Amino acid sequence: MATKMLTIPSHGFESECREIHNSWGRLSQSVVALATRTRHERQQIRETYKAIYGEDLAKRLQEPEVVSSSNRSEVSPRLCAALSLWMLDLHERDAVLARQALQQDPDTNYKALVEIFLGRKSSQILLMKQAYHARFRRKFDQDIVNIEPPNPYQKILVALIASHKAHHADVSQHIAKCDARRLYQTGEGSPGAIEEAVVLEILSKRSIPQLKLTFYCYKHIYGHDYTKSLTSEKSGEFEGALKMVVKCICSPPNYYAKALYGSIKGITTDKGAIERVMVSRAESDFDEIQRAYKNKYGIELREAICEGIPSGDYRDFLVALARK
Repeated sequence: MATKMLTIPSHGFESECREIHNSWGRLSQSVVALATRTRHERQQIRETYKAIYGEDLAKRLQEPEVVSSSNRSEVSPRLCAALSLWMLDLHERDAVLARQALQQDPDTNYKALVEIFLGRKSSQILLMKQAYHARFRRKFDQDIVNIEPPNPYQKILVALIASHKAHHADVSQHIAKCDARRLYQTGEGSPGAIEEAVVLEILSKRSIPQLKLTFYCYKHIYGHDYTKSLTSEKSGEFEGALKMVVKCICSPPNYYAKALYGSIKGITTDKGAIERVMVSRAESDFDEIQRAYKNKYGIELREAICEGIPSGDYRDFLVALARK
């Protein structure tokens, strides 16, 4: 019987894969090397590793024991999580982050879910949903609808799901002005509480660029940001959730800079924000986020990481990402 030969992709990463495989428990050198690889190079490394060892490197990195050591065991799980996410394709990563957000105990991490919807194109959201179904054998949209108990963030997420399904690439100044006036008339321009149904209708029918233009028009017409109308005494849980969404739409760099600051300083319940933001934004708008961080807090992000995160492989990985 003929023996089937294992074909190894000729990407030139065989030695690096063997070095990674042989260094479980002491990954210091590999951590920085992986952090500096491009998306295409990481894909090649993953394919080569699978061809040589028959297992998915991203899945292997999920196991905390592979990087455990006597003096760094407290950071090993976070390093594993960050490295594993880094090795995934974009849509796979978003699917994993979405599932983690939905399963987070004790409460769903709605910020992580909102970031996915606001930070990706409709075509990318579709790929994420396909990856979610393939990986977890579940329908993402249905998992959002089934969140218990229902809450303001869930209502907004359902609207954003509809927005991506009815996405239009064209941006209209006329529609933006009309929507801005509707938001005013059913918000701060009325004596009662904000009309949630109007806000949700607009969120469900407009693309993210269209919504961004709407909030720009709101400021131009009424002289202040829409979020200012959400900080009055009559504001409730829905207004609080909406304020977070609007900030993420209008100024992603400032939004993510604040999320990183809170995670580094440990002043937020969203402890995993630092690796989530850095890994998911590293190859899109991370330079802008770093500039926003410096402008907002007066310190370079990598310096803040060195000051706020204990020394070790986990910190080295984050610093390497910040220098990409």
